[in-house]
Amino acid sequence: MNGAFSMKRSLFAGVLIVFAAVFAVGCGTSSDDAGDVPADSVAVVGDKTIKKSEFDDLVSYAKHSYSAQKKPFPKTGTQEYKQIRDQAVRFLVQRAQFEVKADDLDIDVSDAAVDKRIDEYIKERHKGSKEKFRDELKAQGLTEDQAREIIRANLIQEAIYNKVTSEVKVSDEDIRSYYDKNKAQYATPETRLVRHVLVKNKAQADQLYQQLKDKGADWTAIAKRYSQDPGSKNKGGRYNATKGQLLPQFEQVAFSIETNQVAKPVKTQAGWHVIQALAPIKKGATTPFKQVKEAIRQQLLQEQKSKKMEKWAADMRKDLENDTAYQVGYKPTAPQSAATG
Repeated sequence: MNGAFSMKRSLFAGVLIVFAAVFAVGCGTSSDDAGDVPADSVAVVGDKTIKKSEFDDLVSYAKHSYSAQKKPFPKTGTQEYKQIRDQAVRFLVQRAQFEVKADDLDIDVSDAAVDKRIDEYIKERHKGSKEKFRDELKAQGLTEDQAREIIRANLIQEAIYNKVTSEVKVSDEDIRSYYDKNKAQYATPETRLVRHVLVKNKAQADQLYQQLKDKGADWTAIAKRYSQDPGSKNKGGRYNATKGQLLPQFEQVAFSIETNQVAKPVKTQAGWHVIQALAPIKKGATTPFKQVKEAIRQQLLQEQKSKKMEKWAADMRKDLENDTAYQVGYKPTAPQSAATG
């Protein structure tokens, strides 16, 4: 069911990923008092009333999603149905909370803005075909009015995000500091062309070592016949070893022996290896700061914006806690886990 609501929110290119993380925290501990909520509604947030018809629309959408996946919809009263109900209510309450705060921030999404986003979506996804757009809505179990409300909510969330995070900046010093502390992320490790034969016991490894080192035996034939490494046995045991990606004992030998030297058998958790270095060690390299500076800037900028948005959303929920009430039977039973957002 999580996927059903995620698809509903993301269907019209505009919901920012950060909101999924923000919403995952839940809706707080608001009151469950039918006296504060009209009979035809499931909840009230400030001056925003959430109608039962809106809740029914989401449940209908969920049923459509289940049907499309050829899965039976959970029966009323089951734990799975309660999860669907809770997520539907959370979704509607969270949307109403953003609408309340949008008013406080003087954010207003006009019909023209919604029309523009729909036109952009149709152009991008359906090459301008409104008929195909309507077919998509039908396939998703949505009416045009419902689609418009989803898009309006997306635009409100985007506008709030942009306003709340508009002053977030990342300095050149911050970028340089991150680069210096995380140089390993921008480094390519040392590599070396080697070949090896992997067998299960030391006696066989010793025997093959003597044949390969002292008698000049054919590596290709021996690897193909005896090696237990399926990735290299048909290549004469040849292997481009990358430092940091090998079993420790194998790596120590592969990067310490002389070129063309055949090392004595070494044991790893995979078995016994006879290793020969075929080329000198190829040194690693670090990507210069100037080549990754802007990528780091965008990464840090997004992280800082996400943190600011998360704090703003937590403050929003706390601020609206006493202004949020649920109809009896509709208050979510437990906070939504961040892992299921």
